[in-house]
Amino acid sequence: MALVSTDTKIAEFLNELHQLIKQTQEERSRSEHNLLNIQKTHERMQTENKTSPYYRTKLRGLYTTAKADAEAECGILRGALDKIAEIKSLLEERRIAARMAGVYSDTDTPRKTMRRGVLMTLLQQSAMTLPLWIGKPGESPPPLCGAIPASSDYVAKQGDKVAARVKAVDGDEQWILAEVVSYNHSTNKYEVDDIDEEGKERHTLSRRRIIPLPQWKANPETDPEALFSKDQLVLALYPQTTCFYRALIHTPPHRPQDDYSVLFEDTSYADGYSPPLNVAQRYVVACKENKKK
Repeated sequence: MALVSTDTKIAEFLNELHQLIKQTQEERSRSEHNLLNIQKTHERMQTENKTSPYYRTKLRGLYTTAKADAEAECGILRGALDKIAEIKSLLEERRIAARMAGVYSDTDTPRKTMRRGVLMTLLQQSAMTLPLWIGKPGESPPPLCGAIPASSDYVAKQGDKVAARVKAVDGDEQWILAEVVSYNHSTNKYEVDDIDEEGKERHTLSRRRIIPLPQWKANPETDPEALFSKDQLVLALYPQTTCFYRALIHTPPHRPQDDYSVLFEDTSYADGYSPPLNVAQRYVVACKENKKK
């Protein structure tokens, strides 16, 4: 029943999103006439080679209208972005509910093994669909936008993806990509699942062994301070794996859709670092260990 209700809500939100997109186009079409008038007024001024009080007054009015039109369109677009966030949240709730509905006991195999290629594709899609933070003028990026860490009292929600420090089979510790199952406020410990379903492992970890992943991409063009800078030490997800390794930022993103270029620590190379590799903003977090091993 819950799943049916969620499906109904998603259908309603998708319809509302469709209406918002139509409104955006209508608003844009309505404002085009005013923008054309601005262009023609400037052309007349150039032809006459003068700026009279009449033209000043006319342009002031036209630009005031254009500003109001742009703000109206911006408001609709923000509403559409909020609606997309609501839809994504409902889809995530449905995924978690479906997973929990396939209830399993402690003796059962928790999850079906996912083919490696499918998992890598899903991780790539998750990185590509991470929303871009678009703040209002003068608004600072929030925690978990790009390189900005979570607040000290932040608790990751069920279903959130995190970097988790666990003990490997050989006894060494490593950072893996994991999904939050629950958080115990009494013990201040998380239960997380290894995202690599070939492991089928659940770990109970303290807060200091968990690093929440970014929830928004930072826009290099408007919020460069929310990105890691060149030569900064980070933990980055090694391509085609589900493990995080220490790396140096080689090149930060230049455009919103760009990845980081990073140099992974690798003793097989003379300078101790791999050639530059691309890693999405979604999978680059601050390194808690400052000393090089």
